[in-house]
Amino acid sequence: MNVALWSVATLLALVFLAAGAAKLAQSKEKLTASPNMAWATDFSPRAIRTIGFLEVLAAIGLILPAAVDIAPDLVPLAASGLALTMFGAAILHSRRGEAQSVVVNVVLLALTVFVAWGRFGPYAF
Repeated sequence: MNVALWSVATLLALVFLAAGAAKLAQSKEKLTASPNMAWATDFSPRAIRTIGFLEVLAAIGLILPAAVDIAPDLVPLAASGLALTMFGAAILHSRRGEAQSVVVNVVLLALTVFVAWGRFGPYAF
């Protein structure tokens, strides 16, 4: 189970690192040109960058604390934060009628809950 938790946490870290970096590196106009990022029209550039920063920070928090054995209790907290983010994203996309994005959010939500459950519970560091 520990291998599964590490694998899922690594996958999530890569996904959120890429998504967060894109939100930090690209302008709002460039982001909204993508059909997957149409939601960004409803947010200010500062809010989009904040979301991106938090995603990058959480991606780091999923791996680094446990890898270097400094404050490994941050791993389930990072996973919980991402779960809340994905819950909010699923609500946003469902209100906008973006069913495909809701499915992606729900899958990511389930994976983040799995990591949080495992690292808070029976497979804590």
